[in-house]
Amino acid sequence: MHSTGEVMGIGESFGEAYAKAMTAAGLQLPQSGTAFISVNEIDKGQAVVLARKLSRLGFALTATVGTAARLREVGLECATVFKVNEGRPNVADHIKQGEIALVINTPLGRVSHYDEQAIRRAALQYNVPCVTTMTGAQALVEALASRIDAREIKVHPLQELHAVSASAR
Repeated sequence: MHSTGEVMGIGESFGEAYAKAMTAAGLQLPQSGTAFISVNEIDKGQAVVLARKLSRLGFALTATVGTAARLREVGLECATVFKVNEGRPNVADHIKQGEIALVINTPLGRVSHYDEQAIRRAALQYNVPCVTTMTGAQALVEALASRIDAREIKVHPLQELHAVSASAR
């Protein structure tokens, strides 16, 4: 993580820096697609704000029943998907089919542990950005906004920068 932090220091905004860090870590940020959101009760208010931003950025929204209901209450269009333990096709199936571009999942408690593991495993296996905290979700949405608003972000490995610096001496 130390080297990722060093890459993050270069940028005009936090979103751009986070996008660079994700790219440097080998994770490609999506430009469009479907965002899956499943958050605990405590996080639903903040999830609404982030879902609105994602929708404005052109992402379709899909969520578990409780989260989808909250998003619809505020006028957002949102599809519903099963949790892993509720049946099939579930969110992990949709990730495996390439239908989910990013995951925001804030599990809470023992009951959600099985779902959390299955979702994270599928996201990791299929290279889908996945965040499990609202702080991480906010950073991810800022990164997506910076990628769409900004010109192409260039990332340089630290070794390459060091080589250039060393040759200049």
